Amino acid sequence: MTTKTKGGKQGKPGAAWTFLTNHAHVLLLLSNDSEMRMRDAATAVGITERAVQRIVDDLSAAGYLSIEKDGRRNRYTVNTAVPLRHPVEAHCSVGGLIRFVLNGRRRSVE
Repeated sequence: MTTKTKGGKQGKPGAAWTFLTNHAHVLLLLSNDSEMRMRDAATAVGITERAVQRIVDDLSAAGYLSIEKDGRRNRYTVNTAVPLRHPVEAHCSVGGLIRFVLNGRRRSVE
């Protein structure tokens, strides 16, 4: 069974959406590579560099992410103790999400 997606392309049913948001995707990428460039994150998520920058700003302002300048590069640290935002998953921490999704594919979880 196929469905039409934006632009009239044929795809798998429901291929136009994912379970996790772009915010979660960026957070997961930065938790796995603390020195990832915005360009690389944008390519991996499938969004613009500007969108990644807005997401990083949101995550930083909410206390999920700390940014440290290292010369011309940034180093990101994820605060794994912060709870997720929505009431449905607020009993879970960011660290739990990272461990669940990356399941051993991450360098280390604090």
